[in-house]
Amino acid sequence: MGNTFGAGDDSLYLSNGGTEVFVEVLTLAVSALARRPWEYRFAALVALQDQSVMGRGTVGFDLADIDWGDSAAERDAAKDFVLRVLALAARRYRWEELGYEPPYAPAYLRRYREIVEGFEPAGDKPEAGVLPEGGVVACCVAHRVFSALPYWEGCVFCHR
Repeated sequence: MGNTFGAGDDSLYLSNGGTEVFVEVLTLAVSALARRPWEYRFAALVALQDQSVMGRGTVGFDLADIDWGDSAAERDAAKDFVLRVLALAARRYRWEELGYEPPYAPAYLRRYREIVEGFEPAGDKPEAGVLPEGGVVACCVAHRVFSALPYWEGCVFCHR
């Protein structure tokens, strides 16, 4: 059992343990970079990938299910943000705080970057969008990352 992050048939399938690592390194990076409403909504989507709360093997999302914006400029900015998050994570941003060495994380990040780079966000809104409407509204003080409040208390690191 595992989880899939991707765009249709082009996807990254991760074991539950791999998913934990992937979500943790993305959480560190997205928490550092989010500044605009869409970026906070994407950060909330990452925060909601916490298997400790959602259940193992029940997270993941398809890029086609994300509302990337109404205009080409908005969609380009959103995609650029996701690529910047992946780049920061790939530079091992705050990985020393993980308490373990994630040997497969660089490969996960490279593969997901390839998927995002090859994905062209559509201008039409997905029927069942996965981005939370309000975006992130809380920060975990203990770990200095976004949490999924109001959905649950604590962050992915609190729930380990």
